[in-house]
Amino acid sequence: MLEVKPMGTMGANCHLYYCNETKKAALVDPGAEADRIFRWVQEKGVKVEYILLTHGHLDHIGAVDELRDQLGAQVGIHSGDSAMLTDARKNMSSYFGSAVVLKPADILLQDGQVIMVGKEKITVLATPGHSLGSVCFLTGDGLISGDTLFAGSIGRTDFPGGSLNELLNGVTKKLLVLPEETRVYPGHGENTTIGKEKRENPFLT
Repeated sequence: MLEVKPMGTMGANCHLYYCNETKKAALVDPGAEADRIFRWVQEKGVKVEYILLTHGHLDHIGAVDELRDQLGAQVGIHSGDSAMLTDARKNMSSYFGSAVVLKPADILLQDGQVIMVGKEKITVLATPGHSLGSVCFLTGDGLISGDTLFAGSIGRTDFPGGSLNELLNGVTKKLLVLPEETRVYPGHGENTTIGKEKRENPFLT
């Protein structure tokens, strides 16, 4: 089961993916409001084993350390973005007047890696372009696309480590090949589907 709630002033979507049978879970991109996310997890009665990050920008990592300690979860990020956890300039928090410096990741994610959450699986799809180590997560309920693919748009590529060519290449070769009915859950904004983005996204048509 996949649930989504926007968090913080930047409205970054936090995702809770859990196995109904075992009640084991993963949190994706807890960017802010750690207390609210913790209450959400408690209300669901699930055990969060992993905190997984689509990339390392401030609005997607801000609540990581507080929740890592509260939940006893392991934190995973792609090696391309791993330094962003421990460097306030790289995660861009220093430009917003608050230095967010976190502990290093427990797991360095790799393209194609499968993470089991109870009896459900999450497959890591490396899609650099918004950042050096941006990834998407393919679940049984849909694609968590981070800031790579949005409803009607794509992620910014003008930040350090960004590349429009790489982003479009990853979207084309790894995301648009998924079944058209695949639901897409972006890092900001509304849900969409692969089919709709293939037909209507002005950056992809």
